[in-house]
Amino acid sequence: MSKSCIVNGKTTTTGMNVSHSKRRTKRLIKANLLKKRLLNPASGRVVTVIVSARGLRTLKKWDREGKSYDLVEMKRLNALV
Repeated sequence: MSKSCIVNGKTTTTGMNVSHSKRRTKRLIKANLLKKRLLNPASGRVVTVIVSARGLRTLKKWDREGKSYDLVEMKRLNALV
């Protein structure tokens, strides 16, 4: 299974390189995924997760708004998909 963000599910996608003469070749477009150690607000422990840059911004927003979330549960659900 490939890596994907635990917050929003971003993963690698496919596309085309297009040259000036309009010749097309397949390419991979990789998400900006980072391996981060974050504090899990539900348990108060540090958890290592794979999260995208956009996902980090989302988590920061959730903290600011006081929304409750569990990184371990999100990680488990992402592994099932």
